[in-house]
Amino acid sequence: MADYAKQPRRKQCQFCKDGVEFVDYKDTQMLRKYTTDRGKIKPRRVTGACNQHQRDIANAIKRARTMALIPYSVPAVSGRGDRRRNR
Repeated sequence: MADYAKQPRRKQCQFCKDGVEFVDYKDTQMLRKYTTDRGKIKPRRVTGACNQHQRDIANAIKRARTMALIPYSVPAVSGRGDRRRNR
């Protein structure tokens, strides 16, 4: 069978691999890996986390946002400039 016909290997949950039982909301550096540059929570298919740990990640991010440890969103910066100025 050809090599290109092989299915890509499914991502393994990093938390299950490391044996982590509790996702800490105070660990902001770890939580930033699971958010986009705009502040949204990344989906499971991108993070590779299992169902339970993805829920724990989402709850930890929401709790950290409430405690103001990480921002809800980042201001969008457009490269188009101010349109009102051109008139």
